[in-house]
Amino acid sequence: MDLVWDVSFLLSGLVLLFFGGEGLVRGATSIATQFGLSKLIVGLLIVGFGTSAPELLVSIQAALAGAPDIAIGNVVGSNIANVLLIIGAAAIIAPLANTDPSIRRDLVVMVVSSVLIWGLFRLGAIDRFAGFGLFAALCVYLGISYRVEAKRKNSAPVELPGADTPMAIGPAALFVIAGIAMLVLGARFMVDGATGIARDLGISEAVIGLTIVAIGTSLPELATAIVASRKNEAEVVLANVVGSNIFNILCILGVTAMISPIAVAGRFASVDGPIMIFVAVAAAAYLFWFRSIGRGVGVGLVAVYAAYIAIQNAV
Repeated sequence: MDLVWDVSFLLSGLVLLFFGGEGLVRGATSIATQFGLSKLIVGLLIVGFGTSAPELLVSIQAALAGAPDIAIGNVVGSNIANVLLIIGAAAIIAPLANTDPSIRRDLVVMVVSSVLIWGLFRLGAIDRFAGFGLFAALCVYLGISYRVEAKRKNSAPVELPGADTPMAIGPAALFVIAGIAMLVLGARFMVDGATGIARDLGISEAVIGLTIVAIGTSLPELATAIVASRKNEAEVVLANVVGSNIFNILCILGVTAMISPIAVAGRFASVDGPIMIFVAVAAAAYLFWFRSIGRGVGVGLVAVYAAYIAIQNAV
């Protein structure tokens, strides 16, 4: 009976996270459009970071609940899912062309951030000082991105990846507020359900975080990427993934560690962290070299992700 309740909590959390993330993204992108922000900034900062809100709330809740493996597994698993599952699924719908040099710049930031957090994993813990350093690095990155974007002369109003006509400021603000509220409640349900399932079935919290929780909190990114890909908005798809991955590392783990220091299980330093780095490096190298992801590669990415999920219990 306990397992039924735990699964119910988990599923309820997933639903709330999905609709909360959707509301937050729709509201935030509508507000951004009113200020004439470019596609890159909307994809990288508004959509990319907005869709990472579920990861942020889940990781904070997990750390406060004494489940650090779920907090870290959520981030690492989400970063792996973002590249393999989300880019793969979007590329299957429509080939993704990387024509914006700024995205290639941010791919480098994603790789560097992945290597940096792996170094902290090897120390066995992320303390408050390290968390502050991660968040400070995010602020520097955002400042540089804004200054570079402000100098671009070809900035154009965005075509939203979720709505054809932007909402007025008032309704958009309500969407943002309602989205955040659902994210907070959904994160609590999901952490409670995930830890309960791990306890009921004897599965490690790290595996739960890397799989069920990571996929669940990545649903907003997946939904956004699919819609954007159908509209041939490759810049939004790629910037969404890259921005989310950077945000996951620098902000989510940074803020979570500042609130509550995070103990790091050994598998994240020896197995999953290196996999996350390899995936980030492979994606960056491929886009630097080929600058386009076709349907065949998309199928391959999804297949690799399926294999990664399948072997989790064996690790």
